[in-house]
Amino acid sequence: MIAPSVLSADFSRLGEEVMAIDRAGCDWIHVDVMDGHFVPNISFGPLIVKAIRPLTQKTLDVHLMIEPADPYLADFANAGADVISIHIEACKHLHLSLQTIRGLGKKAGVVLNPATPVSMLENVMDHVDLILIMSVNPGWGGQKFIPESLEKLRQAKKLIGNRNIVLEIDGGVTAENAAGIAAAGASVLVAGSSVYKGNDPATYAPRIKAIRDAALSAL
Repeated sequence: MIAPSVLSADFSRLGEEVMAIDRAGCDWIHVDVMDGHFVPNISFGPLIVKAIRPLTQKTLDVHLMIEPADPYLADFANAGADVISIHIEACKHLHLSLQTIRGLGKKAGVVLNPATPVSMLENVMDHVDLILIMSVNPGWGGQKFIPESLEKLRQAKKLIGNRNIVLEIDGGVTAENAAGIAAAGASVLVAGSSVYKGNDPATYAPRIKAIRDAALSAL
């Protein structure tokens, strides 16, 4: 599944950009929330999620790059997020945070920065619906894919085993590396600039298709 990140959209016409990737055949819509504290940049908050929710029936995959996250979980849930993912590095009580997200009726995701080992998830696996491996350092788009992320995907896939957990990757995903990413175990590929670059809606469908086709070729 391909999840374009609206972080790379033209914010002056964000609603149109969301509808454009929906029409272009995306599977999920990835929403990067940044606070200028946990990560260097600031993006947007629950009001933007609420604003785009009526524009698409696709899954809104909300990635919270904020610290602390707990005070805002209900706000994002009420705004219409379907999946809420939190960084393990930003949580003092990860188990409790995951319980809170599920208690709000949402899918609970855990995100790992490039330097964070997969082994840190061992004790919360039965409380997770999604694992997101960061293949760049979080905080801004357009970075190059970190090759070591493929091994982390393989480790996460092994840890998941037979559990019903989605494995996602975010950062530097392109049609050129999608096959290797899929072969390593990822089933959701977040793509920002590789879909939105140039912000021409006519280019979105072929770009999404190219990434998906490349990924499927490895399966």
